[in-house]
This record gives sequence, structure tokens and C-alpha cells, in this order.
Amino acid sequence: MGTTRTEQRNDRASGLDERSPEDILRLLYEAQVEAAASVARATDSIAKASLLAAETLRAGGRLAYAAAGSSGLMALADALELPGTYGIAPDRIVILLAGGVASLNRLAGTYEDDTAQAARDIAAAGLAEGDCLIAISASGSTPYALAAIDEATNRGLKIISIANNPDVPLFSLADVAITLPTPPEMVAGSTRMGAGTAQKIALNLLSTLMAVHLGHVHDGYMVNLTADNIKLRERAARIVSAISACDISDAARLLEASGGSVKSAILLAAGAPSAEQATEILESNQQRLRPALSKLKGSLGSR
Repeated sequence: MGTTRTEQRNDRASGLDERSPEDILRLLYEAQVEAAASVARATDSIAKASLLAAETLRAGGRLAYAAAGSSGLMALADALELPGTYGIAPDRIVILLAGGVASLNRLAGTYEDDTAQAARDIAAAGLAEGDCLIAISASGSTPYALAAIDEATNRGLKIISIANNPDVPLFSLADVAITLPTPPEMVAGSTRMGAGTAQKIALNLLSTLMAVHLGHVHDGYMVNLTADNIKLRERAARIVSAISACDISDAARLLEASGGSVKSAILLAAGAPSAEQATEILESNQQRLRPALSKLKGSLGSR
């Protein structure tokens, strides 16, 4: 079996350790840029994956991530941000890491070979038909990720697979396969570098487009954020103010009246009679603010 691309050494790394620190950093940086550029070749599949993820959450399903090692860290970073940034209920997001919490203290390699644990993790999370699994592996052959896919498939989940090598086992059962063809690493096999960078970018794109599909982004604002600290409450007020063209004090008052819901506060500013009716308008428009505003303005204009 030939060496996969993620295990090869980058030809430009020859004599790397003999170069000046400035040259080394330039080469490392350029390799990161090349890795990031590889994501552009995967935008079609990322778009399909984001729609599948959005449809899963809209229908009441859960979105699960399964990965090991550096790929697990990329998954963790993406998953943990979704509730705060886009207001997705935490119980709708499941994070499965090879080795569990223990792997966050020591990212040991043995965890990724534990296929039995992967099956147990899927079962313990209660994942079932109607849910969706995002499995991530730089090589595309990590045993933990493959076993998670097998168990998830048996339970009727939809599968999104992300790998940095083409034509790998991770893609065999995928509903959507995302190939990120990163160049060989400057430090051979150190996929926390280029491969990890590309994975993080792809996950950022996937989850952000998913949030757009769900109606949680409006004119570039995160209109479904969870404002649970001073900074985010101030941000929420600025968002309401910017979209509604009202001053910050009015925006803060409307947010209080809406129970902290940015979308409802914006509808109140647009003339919704109450927070309850604002919520009803949002629900009837699948939580999408733009059509909700259009419906509200139409109803007010007909009076």
C-alpha cells in the first residue's frame, strides 16, 4: 500500500532544519496558505453537507461530531461554538472524541484505535434515525471515526465525512464526502498543521452556511446568539439597533421585552404588538427573520 498524501513529506522541507528561522517560518506559512486554498475545491460538497445538517436540525434531529486527535480538536472547536453563536440548543449538538474527556489532557494515539469505544459512544449518546454524524479524519482511515460511521449507519443516521486524502474508507458510507486535498505537511505526518487548518476552515464554512439556512444570520449579523454575558448583551443590542435603525437604549429595552431574543426584539421594533406575537411570526417563517419582517410589514400595511 502506497504512502498517503497526509503521510508524505513536502519536497520543500528538504534541509528545513538548516535554514534561518525567517526562512523556516516563511515556508511553514506558505504551506498553511496552500492548505487553506485546498478548501476552495470542496465548496460544492460543503454546501451539500451544510444543507443536510440544517435539514437535520430543522426537523428536530441532532448533529454529532466524531473524530480523534487533532481532527477531534477541530470538531470540538466548531461544535462548542454553535449554541452561543447561533442559539442552537446544546442538547442538539453531540461531540464524540476518541478517548473522551481524558484525551483533552493527553492526546494519546492509542485512543483512535478503539473501535469498540466508538460504537459505545454512539449508543450512549442515543443517536438514531433523524440525526446526522460528521466524521473527520485527516488520513480518512482512523479506526475510531470508521467505527463511529459503521454504528451510525446501522442506526439510520445521515453521514458527512471529511478527510484530506481522496478515495478513502471514510467516504464509503458517506451521504456527503468532503475531500480537502492538502499538500504533504512540512513536518511529514503532522496533520495538526495544514490538514488541521483546512479542516477548521471547512467546518467554519459548513456550520456558518448551516446557520444561514436555519435563519440565524441576517445581513451578516448573528441574530440568534445567546447573550449570556456583558459583551454579548452589548453585541445583541448593537445588532437590534443596526437592523432596526433604533438607538441602543431602545434596543436594550426591546431585548428585555423579548426575553433576550434578538429576532423578536427586531420584530417588536418593526411593529409587532407583543413578544408572543413576534415569536409566532418567527415560528410561522421557520425562524427566518427576513420573511418574518416581510410578513409583519404586510400585516401592518393591510390594517
